[in-house]
Amino acid sequence: MSSFQLDDFVAGWVGGAAGVIVGHPLDTVKTRLQAGQGYGSTLNCILTIYRNEHVAGFFKGMSFPLVSIAIYNSVVFGVFRNTLRVISQHRYGSPKHSPATSDLAVASMVAGFVSVGIGGPVDLVKIRLQMQTPPTTTGNVPFINKPVRLAYRGPVHCVSLILRHEGIAGIYRGSGAMILRDIPGYCLYFIPYAFLCKWITPEGHSAPSAYSVWMAGGIAGAISWGTATPMDVVKSRLQADGVCANKYKGVLDCIHRSYKNEGLKVFFRGVTVNAIRGFPMSAAMFLSYELSLKALRRNQVEPHS
Repeated sequence: MSSFQLDDFVAGWVGGAAGVIVGHPLDTVKTRLQAGQGYGSTLNCILTIYRNEHVAGFFKGMSFPLVSIAIYNSVVFGVFRNTLRVISQHRYGSPKHSPATSDLAVASMVAGFVSVGIGGPVDLVKIRLQMQTPPTTTGNVPFINKPVRLAYRGPVHCVSLILRHEGIAGIYRGSGAMILRDIPGYCLYFIPYAFLCKWITPEGHSAPSAYSVWMAGGIAGAISWGTATPMDVVKSRLQADGVCANKYKGVLDCIHRSYKNEGLKVFFRGVTVNAIRGFPMSAAMFLSYELSLKALRRNQVEPHS
């Protein structure tokens, strides 16, 4: 049996699409809160978006991540699973051998590092589109009380403007913070998932049930996104920077300025939304991934002996 398999990439794409559809509305709220535009509480942010932009405001910028994050998720799951197989092949002599916690950690870190190459630009465009708000003269949010020109007409126009004004480096703005978020973040994503799947699955069952996958994926997502919030705040601020003004020089400058102006609590802004959003998004993602993988492997034609 080959250590490398493409079906993990295909199933990862399906899981990523499901996760985006479920998680995007709360992702928009999280982005607005973390960017520090004066919304205050989570509830006030939700009500302000609904009052000024209606339901469509929560799905702003979703078309691009629906395609691109599906590809990004395909890379994450594909790299993670195939790295595990390579490790198992070399350490235990079989790609099917049950991995140790250290194996899961290494595969998670590799997936986190590789994924930033695709995830950085995807997150940047998503956040730039999410941060655009229509001109309004009502409400008490400083950012949206000022007439704001809708700078980006869509994902392609957004990318072209960023390349024109900021160059290639602009597309990867915030990638340093994303690496610092995702390398430990994926360890706290895949390791709890594997542990919980095994723990929830009754003895005597060779594979976890749909419920086990859904529950384990949801809890793992809440843990991962909740603990990743401080660096996610920094990443969101760096990537949102440039919509109205450029004020951060890099990761350390963003951390210093944010702490100086708003205190330690700023790094936990959106932690509740992150954790709540992490459950349904990751539950849908893992369940769709596992079901797709099962269907793909069932349909594979076994070679004749």
